[in-house]
Amino acid sequence: MRVPMSGITLYVFDAYGTLFDLKAIIEKSRETLGERADPLLDLWRQKQLEYSWLRSLMGRHSDFWHVTGESLDYALKALSIDDAGLRAQLMEAYLCPAPFPEVKPTLDALKAAGHKLAILSNGSPSMLTSATKAAGLDALFDAVLSVESVGIYKPHPTTYRLVTDHFDCMPANVAFVSSNGWDAAGASAFGFQVIWVNRAGRPRDVLPAAPHIELPSLSVLPELLEV
Repeated sequence: MRVPMSGITLYVFDAYGTLFDLKAIIEKSRETLGERADPLLDLWRQKQLEYSWLRSLMGRHSDFWHVTGESLDYALKALSIDDAGLRAQLMEAYLCPAPFPEVKPTLDALKAAGHKLAILSNGSPSMLTSATKAAGLDALFDAVLSVESVGIYKPHPTTYRLVTDHFDCMPANVAFVSSNGWDAAGASAFGFQVIWVNRAGRPRDVLPAAPHIELPSLSVLPELLEV
């Protein structure tokens, strides 16, 4: 089966949750947190996204590192956890999140086939530099783009325009890959051809635009593209 996409000159990946496994961030702290580990991670991620969207709506931008810290503070307080050392450990872990196992082989295959690769993320430049280097992925990307340069978060159209401006291409020439349903919808609304990596098997969000392709993991991508 071949993906019904044409005219693609560039593959652009979201970072957190798509390339990098957010669940791995909590692993070193799991023994300390016990049964609160997964609820903390879930609430942390929920508030991280909410705060990024709310700041965008309020016109009060702050970089993703700051938002990540604020959302962690909320989650810790909500779960009655008061541990400065644990907070520092969790924030440090966010700088070097482990990639999903299939990420490196998939990117290697796409790169070997001659495709251009990029990242477009809400993450701040320093966070993305740290994450890609720690994972040994930095040399694979032609560009690592952060929304920090426009001061607003995805899924605002301005953020996706960073890709077309940087590579001087049309939206239809971009295959955008994300595990976040809201991001997939935003990218599709902008005009990208979108691949949604639906690892959790969630239903599609009811939004004005939808992904073009749905995959269970990134490992399927090279095979479908006949790379």
